[in-house]
Amino acid sequence: MPVSEKLLALHPISPGTVQLTSGFWGDRQIQNREVTIPYGMEMMEDSGTLENFRLAAAGGSRAQYHLPLFRDSDLYKVLEAIAWERAHGPDPEQEKFFRSSAELLARAQEPDGYLNTYVRVVQQGRRFQDAAMGHELYCAGHLFQAAVADARTAAPGPVQLGPVVDRYASILVDVLGSEQAGFVEGHPEIETALVELYRTTRDPRLLELAGDLLARRGHKILSWRSFGPAYFQDDVPFAEAGSIRGHAVRALYLLAGATDIYTETGGAQLRGPIFSQWDDMVSAKTYLTGGVGSRHRDEAFGDRFELPPDRGYCERCAAIASIMWNWRLLLLTGEGRFADLIERTLYNGFLAGIGFDGTSFFYENPLQVRVPTARHAWYDCACCPPNGMRFLASLEHYFVTRTDQGAQFHQYASCRVKTNPGSEGSLDLAVETDYPNAGTVVFRVDAAPAASREIALRVPSWATHATATLNGRSVGGEPGADGYLRLRREWSGGDELAVEFPLRPRVVRASDDIDGARGCVAFERGPLVYCVEGHDLASEHPLRDISVWARVPKEEPGVDIGGQQMVALKLQGRARSTGTPPWPYFDASSEAGRKGDVGASNSGVEPGDGDLEVRAIPYFAWANRGATDMRVWVPERQ
Repeated sequence: MPVSEKLLALHPISPGTVQLTSGFWGDRQIQNREVTIPYGMEMMEDSGTLENFRLAAAGGSRAQYHLPLFRDSDLYKVLEAIAWERAHGPDPEQEKFFRSSAELLARAQEPDGYLNTYVRVVQQGRRFQDAAMGHELYCAGHLFQAAVADARTAAPGPVQLGPVVDRYASILVDVLGSEQAGFVEGHPEIETALVELYRTTRDPRLLELAGDLLARRGHKILSWRSFGPAYFQDDVPFAEAGSIRGHAVRALYLLAGATDIYTETGGAQLRGPIFSQWDDMVSAKTYLTGGVGSRHRDEAFGDRFELPPDRGYCERCAAIASIMWNWRLLLLTGEGRFADLIERTLYNGFLAGIGFDGTSFFYENPLQVRVPTARHAWYDCACCPPNGMRFLASLEHYFVTRTDQGAQFHQYASCRVKTNPGSEGSLDLAVETDYPNAGTVVFRVDAAPAASREIALRVPSWATHATATLNGRSVGGEPGADGYLRLRREWSGGDELAVEFPLRPRVVRASDDIDGARGCVAFERGPLVYCVEGHDLASEHPLRDISVWARVPKEEPGVDIGGQQMVALKLQGRARSTGTPPWPYFDASSEAGRKGDVGASNSGVEPGDGDLEVRAIPYFAWANRGATDMRVWVPERQ
């Protein structure tokens, strides 16, 4: 029995066995297929990414090269997205793009199998010259992951990326094990890609190389300008790392890879550091939205409780990497706390990064923006948009797992599920829900085995309770310590299980240790974090003058935000009238100061606070009505 089968508490189900149908996530996946991926295909041409491969194939000059040097990875992510989309049905135009790109990669590949356009065109074939920032293995990792997606969805068609990747992986195994035995990649990603490729090909050399690359870190080799080894997770050996640190995406990709390596090898020295870093991240280095990376300058984790709302970087790629890592921890342990963090990050930190049009994006996702800000059509450093494409194309993989006992539901969306398609032992379900706008989720059994099976439902940590009925009759029971409500029986076609999660609005305060949110409150409803943006305020009441009471808000259903209907919240607040003070500090011992009217003691403006109702909208929806300011943490009115 492989080690992974012994260690995993849960098992993912195969591509195509979960199909999102409609509703919140189904509609977004359709938009990703019909709008965002085709847009990404266009941008591969417009940005010069495809041209770089043509230059590599034809021997073009360095003056013609389109930077940044890791642009190859953008194409690989788009190809991975297209491959995963096959599980939802073929798309002729996307398949044509995939085939032509695979052919271009084969032409750009060097005779010995190496493939990197920057190295071939700009560096004239000088490989592994810049360990810290060269991104050679980072790009290779994204190519390998595209090949894995190609292999898992290609049947009965050919695996188009297989020949290119087989040759490239072979030379990496040889070179990194010999003349480049001391090479340490500055941007992790190759580790998890090698393990995934090993799972596809069963070539043990790939798993061995992944473990070797992880073991090389910690010798303080990597540095770049002002960024030292900790930025690259190279300050201490992984087995000795107790805290999460450095560039957020790098750190999380490394942890995803380490978790994969542990799952396949059972290396006891890896488990402690993996969970210690998760504890460190969740207890003091994660924003309310699930976003991570509080230092804007280096896109990095900061000190414990260093979570400034306005300077938070919260890169969208970091949100994706966090979900990827937490998914691996969920499979490993079966514990709902990892699914809880996936949900928080998915609906907030990740989803805020793409506009409702499917073609506008945010790279960073802070919790406060003072200056009206608009979404971007693309980026020179375009890692986040195509990363979102591949993630949305494979989104259903994160919703359901299986065991010998039955099926486990970790996230909720309208979908169809076949736990073992083509088998008499398959438990087939149709799920219908308007989650997260409504809290009811209905599971209808389409087919079931003769033996009893378990359906396990995660009860979100924010839910004060959950009620369930089976064929209209109440089902008792409470979720276990792992956060799941479990129902086991012999199911029959037509059985209907309904669960209700109460979506009451909540007032949230931060720990006093978080300086940037002290004296403020935030609001949530179900899995959604809310924010206030300038569009919903009168011109005479700028966002900086608004404060609110820490009262449970009323719901305002059916509000149109950028063409989409959603539930807004009605906050009770006040707007101060201060004018513009010549000096932004005041004597708090004075009568005016004790009243908290900041401007009165300096500007001569009389107190003019007035009650008003303040609308809050889901954080993911902000900036879909044009450029605006925004904040999640709002000053609390005393």
